[in-house]
Amino acid sequence: MNKFYLYIKDVYRELSQKVTWSKWQELQNSAVIVMVASLIIALVVLVLDLFFSYGMKFIYGLFY
Repeated sequence: MNKFYLYIKDVYRELSQKVTWSKWQELQNSAVIVMVASLIIALVVLVLDLFFSYGMKFIYGLFY
């Protein structure tokens, strides 16, 4: 139990004294960048999915 207590104490000390936390404005900017990048990637995947879907329908249509 003593080792567990020391571990928790060290974790708290590490998080409260040694970790550099980002400013609120930096977090907001990063969140916006992640959302925009996610939207762009989703749109690229949508376009590729539609392209391959129509392509496969065309190819299957040639044989049936």
